[in-house]
Amino acid sequence: MQEIVQQFIEGLKSTSWLEFIAVITGIASVVFSRKENILVFPVGIISTGIYIYLYLIHGLYGDASVNFYYTVMSVIGWIMWARKKNGSTTLFITSSNAKDWRQAILFFAVCWIILFVVLKSFTDSTVPQADSFTSAAAFTGMWLMNKKKLENWIWWIVTDIVSIPLNFYKHLVFTSFQYMVFLVLATMGYLTWREKIKTQKAGML
Repeated sequence: MQEIVQQFIEGLKSTSWLEFIAVITGIASVVFSRKENILVFPVGIISTGIYIYLYLIHGLYGDASVNFYYTVMSVIGWIMWARKKNGSTTLFITSSNAKDWRQAILFFAVCWIILFVVLKSFTDSTVPQADSFTSAAAFTGMWLMNKKKLENWIWWIVTDIVSIPLNFYKHLVFTSFQYMVFLVLATMGYLTWREKIKTQKAGML
């Protein structure tokens, strides 16, 4: 444990200013998402843009690709969340039904397989299994977040749990800490959105 703490301290000392900015804006974007605030997208784009570069130079190609995906999906999500009809939003938080779950799991599985094959065959990644897994889970979480599906938080929680040791292993210590914060925020986000669903249903009665 002492060695881990020491490595964490040393890692923080060597953290670049770019990583600090990426972490701060990344945490802020999750906070905005929990509040269902559209600022989640522009703030998130700053973080993901920086992480594309950081992950490429650290050999985490799967995570670099997922941040590129985040950036593209953030633009799409920004448009989807901004749509209004008669001054009110047209997109509301909903829970996934059985069909939504099947689609999400299939989407995750396809992404995981494709990313693993690409990382294993065409890159020098030393952790293709974990890198492709976190990337596929994050792909799924972002897709569901754009649709305001409650279960997006479950996929983020899975992503965070695996990303904590993965980033620590790759010496992105401050980013590993960021995923610890993300894990807490994702859990809180799930609970917050679940309550919003209950409030919406109560308002319809």
